[in-house]
Amino acid sequence: MDEFMQAAIDEAQAGIDEGGIPIGSVLVHQGRIIGRGHNRRVQRGSSVLHGEMDALENAGRQPARVYRESVLYTTLSPCAMCSGAILLYGIPKVVIGENRTFLGEEALLRSRGVALVLVDDPRCKALMDQFIAAHPQLWNEDIGE
Repeated sequence: MDEFMQAAIDEAQAGIDEGGIPIGSVLVHQGRIIGRGHNRRVQRGSSVLHGEMDALENAGRQPARVYRESVLYTTLSPCAMCSGAILLYGIPKVVIGENRTFLGEEALLRSRGVALVLVDDPRCKALMDQFIAAHPQLWNEDIGE
């Protein structure tokens, strides 16, 4: 198992341990995690703190060059907001844990030249399946249904 996807899964688990949604992400630059985060919409009452956004926020302000040399790992396919941030900062590669629970804006990212690697990790899928079964209303609120 890739250590960076494992770190994203650890973040997802931290999210569920806090009573939130189990989606985690890490931003990796030159083989080192510079930002890690998880979905904190529930915990912080936030409209924007998805896992990817939290990881970017926790990486702090970086020069454009750093983003262009980074890889974003996420346990779930990125939504429109997170995909927009990936494009805005020019992150060239995203490693996705799973996209069966939710298929985000992968076509948009590919059309703009972002390299996507789908791991299809059963642990990512299991975290989401268990969460959705236990909290369907919260999941539907989070994805806008």
